[in-house]
Amino acid sequence: MSTGRDPGLQPERTRLAWRRTLLTLTVATVLAVRLASSAGGPAGALIAGGTVLVWGALLVLCWPRGTGTGPARTGGRTLPVVTAGTVVLALLGVLLVLRGLW
Repeated sequence: MSTGRDPGLQPERTRLAWRRTLLTLTVATVLAVRLASSAGGPAGALIAGGTVLVWGALLVLCWPRGTGTGPARTGGRTLPVVTAGTVVLALLGVLLVLRGLW
């Protein structure tokens, strides 16, 4: 009887889930930047810049998990950080809608 652990396809499913997360964040960022830039003005530029900054930070956090090239850089806190970043992106989107920047 073997005492080794057989993870099966679990690592691949995990990588695919992180890739889907990255893709979703990228699409949301592109749409938010498009909405913000179509309105113009300093408020739109600030919202677009903030969105890109949040996306870049989340990309740095998620990339190692999505590609399988290394462990998370946050010591096991990747999921809460990604959740907080997603909430920030959602709030920026709500701000876009409320300000009428489309």
